[in-house]
Amino acid sequence: MASFTLHGIPVSRGIAIGRAHRLAPAALDVKHYLVPEEHVEAEVVRLQTALATVHRELQTLWNELPKDAPTELGAFIDVHALILSDPMISEAPLDIIRSRHYNAEWALVTQIEELSAQFDEIEDPYLRERKVDIQQVAERVLKVLMGSEPLPAPQTQPDDDEFMAQMVVVAHDISPADMLKFRDRSFIGFVTDVGGQNSHTAIVARSLDIPAAVGVSQASTLIEQDDWVIIDGDAGVVIVSPSALVLEQYRERQLAAQRARKKLSKLKKTPAVTKDGTPITLLANIELPDDCGPALEAGAVGVGLFRSEFLFMGRASDMPSEDEQFEQYRRAVVAMKGRPVTIRTLDIGADKPLDPTEHTALNPALGLRAIRYCLSEPQIFLAQLRAILRASAFGKVRILIPMLAHAHEIDQSLAMIELAKAELREANVKYDPNVEVGAMIEIPAAALALPMFVKKMHFLSIGTNDLIQYTLAIDRVDYEVAHLYNPLHPAVLQLISMTIAAGQKAGIDVAVCGEMAGDVKLTRLLLGMGLREFSMHPAQLLSVKQEILNSDMSAIGPQTRKILRSMDPDVIADAVQALQTL
Repeated sequence: MASFTLHGIPVSRGIAIGRAHRLAPAALDVKHYLVPEEHVEAEVVRLQTALATVHRELQTLWNELPKDAPTELGAFIDVHALILSDPMISEAPLDIIRSRHYNAEWALVTQIEELSAQFDEIEDPYLRERKVDIQQVAERVLKVLMGSEPLPAPQTQPDDDEFMAQMVVVAHDISPADMLKFRDRSFIGFVTDVGGQNSHTAIVARSLDIPAAVGVSQASTLIEQDDWVIIDGDAGVVIVSPSALVLEQYRERQLAAQRARKKLSKLKKTPAVTKDGTPITLLANIELPDDCGPALEAGAVGVGLFRSEFLFMGRASDMPSEDEQFEQYRRAVVAMKGRPVTIRTLDIGADKPLDPTEHTALNPALGLRAIRYCLSEPQIFLAQLRAILRASAFGKVRILIPMLAHAHEIDQSLAMIELAKAELREANVKYDPNVEVGAMIEIPAAALALPMFVKKMHFLSIGTNDLIQYTLAIDRVDYEVAHLYNPLHPAVLQLISMTIAAGQKAGIDVAVCGEMAGDVKLTRLLLGMGLREFSMHPAQLLSVKQEILNSDMSAIGPQTRKILRSMDPDVIADAVQALQTL
């Protein structure tokens, strides 16, 4: 196959080289893992057993049909039995298990997707509709499989990197919750048709430290299953079926990047202090308690943002209980060994729905999300606040409220926290009565009304992702307008600078926990604005620390003030680039 190149939006650094695994939306609902060689035949038997079980179920249905049942019902069962016996269903998935080492559910879904695509090309409408029958039969088999005991997923990646340890996921889109499913699996990169630089899918890709490119239009159509693929995460470039020479060049770049990271690792225990002696606090953003290990490994001195919504996503009908939440928060607090853990209350909505199948508002980014949702569901909010407060008995915890814009939202949130405390006192449950409460500054109205925040809050955290989105009226998930999403827009810089200055004047801490904090190209600009607390994904922390260690505030300050006075985008971009040379 001839080589070709696709261009998208770079969202996660690094280079991935591997085989393409095209993932249709239906495949996201099943477990994905690779079966070790010694368990392959057992997995084959597991699928064969499920197929036999469905055969028996269909036979039982046939035998129990009432005598007055319409003849169509019997014919329907016959069709499903014939489909189940067809080698394309009964044999092909077994071959996938043996050749690709996929678990049974994954192998079956992969085969059904390939068959469905073939049926879509049939001109005859009656035959084309038979695709539904195939999917229904597959659903029956999947239900049996999911009710059986699966073999454990391997804890380490297999050695055969030809098709097992080097897989690149290619999909139209992958939700943040589904991205997390791929944690610790044998996937080394992601390519999606849609998405933007700061969509939450992109953010999770960065948190997993996996090369990814989004907004690669038609990638899931143009890239074939098992094609060799190179993802250049730094450039947002995807090379399909590369030549041997190109493959070798990228392998050399991979090795060079690995050496650079190894060099950076020597900075883990070095304090984050600028050349002129200004101390800087470097914190980590996490999604789950297990992320605390990498955060400590990278040298984070605390957690600046625990995105609690990842405990809720995909669980609209089975919300995590107070006890379940408490256990997750407690695990994170204990894992950080006395370092502060800032837990953001439930921030759902927009591109992070609780249930992605539910009907969403006409403009979800402007709808019932974050603190608006929590205040409209006081019992859910109270349960979370109690869980967070209970975790504060095990270490330093701070509560962060997202998307505040109005004085009454601040007052209601603080009142709910006091109510949660009162309920814990009444139940004689321990908590830290001096837990600090902070506000996310991510709406322009909040940045323009800072006095009402600094009077009532212990700290501020600037969520640059949403602040940019709302300031510029850019949907950060929409790849068609993603090129307009610009952290260096003069209005954005003014709002960030105003917030940092207001915090300094009031004597309260101000952090940036959005993606700007982890962008080394912007580190010196933020330092020049007066920022002294950065919170980012652990994978970005050492690169930012290196930039801090090489920065001199006496040189950066005057240049930053010039940048803030400018309204010309080109002048600002050139001046920010010039900061890197100071």
